[in-house]
Amino acid sequence: MKVRTVLLILFILLVAGFVALNFEQILQPTALNFGVTQVQAPMGLMLLGALALALVVFLSALVYYQTMHLMEVRRVTREAADQRELADKAEASRFTELRQYLQTELQAAAQRERELAEQLQRKVEQSQSRLTEVIEQTGNGLSAALGELEDRLERQGLPRGEPRL
Repeated sequence: MKVRTVLLILFILLVAGFVALNFEQILQPTALNFGVTQVQAPMGLMLLGALALALVVFLSALVYYQTMHLMEVRRVTREAADQRELADKAEASRFTELRQYLQTELQAAAQRERELAEQLQRKVEQSQSRLTEVIEQTGNGLSAALGELEDRLERQGLPRGEPRL
């Protein structure tokens, strides 16, 4: 228990003990003046009743404020849960958008890669065809040069295919 609660219970027990010890004096009638009239009643009982009434009023107020506080805490908790849910949905939406963006970018990068590969393939094929053409031209040129040398050698009187030492 909290210290406040223990002290309150102790105080109530002390008052109850005091009332029990002095109950006869509390019930003795006395002349009480209420401003407009005067009445014969037990003063102690009137004060004890006023104390009990004040205690009931204060306890009622305490219960009312505690109830209002709990209702407010529940409302704030519910709003916080709603806000957390909205934030989670927004975060999930952002993740979905990010995933879609990344997929789009990856597809675009793959498309660019395919286009570059195709361009590279075309250039390699062009280079191969040019190289083949150059090799053929070089071979033709060498064949022509060899043929011309053979013709010169034949004119000089050397037969074909014999090596010259």
